Amino acid sequence: MIILKSGRDLEAMRPACEVASTVLEEVGAFIQPGVTTREVDDFAAARMREYGAKSAFLGYRKFPRQICISVNEEVVHGLGGPRPLGFGDIVSLDIGVTYHGYIGDTAKTVAVGGCDVRAQRLMDVTEQALYEGIAQALPGNRVVDISRAVQKYVESNGFSVVREFVGHGVGRTVHEEPQVPNFVENEKQSPKLRPGMTLAIEPMVNAGTAQVVIRKDGWTVATKDGQLSAHFEHTVLITEAEPEILTWPAKTPLKLKAG
Repeated sequence: MIILKSGRDLEAMRPACEVASTVLEEVGAFIQPGVTTREVDDFAAARMREYGAKSAFLGYRKFPRQICISVNEEVVHGLGGPRPLGFGDIVSLDIGVTYHGYIGDTAKTVAVGGCDVRAQRLMDVTEQALYEGIAQALPGNRVVDISRAVQKYVESNGFSVVREFVGHGVGRTVHEEPQVPNFVENEKQSPKLRPGMTLAIEPMVNAGTAQVVIRKDGWTVATKDGQLSAHFEHTVLITEAEPEILTWPAKTPLKLKAG
């Protein structure tokens, strides 16, 4: 069932999304060569606590970390650990927070100190694919219009979209209906977009093959061919007119108080 958010729901959800976007920006700034992925995870947890929020991922389906940290060929669901980040790595940071019963979900891929031209292009194309999809998040369109825009942009730039993992509705739980694929499928069954829907739109884009594998830890998804992957995500509200990006970075420092 697709849950349409009321005005009261959105009053609570907007701050959750603001916390998520703020923590994502802070974690991105914390990234540097030599920092371990576990230190990144711990830092994210500390920042969430500072804002009176908690991880929406920790314990969800038994996920064992605060955020998802996926390095280089890792696509999504990477686990923080003893691995130190090196100059030239690219790191997907996927952050979900729970704040006053609602969830904000957002992600971006950052370079550690800098990266080569191909890695930067992969990140640029993936981020733009996200905005191509968001541009189609209009009332009266269908989910497949978002999917088509993402897929067309990615593939026209010579990259591939992951098919095993998709975007989704989000609200009081991490995953709500509908699913939001980054590729076209089941056009006739694709749900119509209606005001009040809140969607986590999240292209996952590989430099090589679209195929992925799940590593022995049971969580980390990696490209099958070992080539790089990038991931960007926003929580988006369908309105009566243009879409509203709920996880857009705040222009002023967050003033929420813990508790």
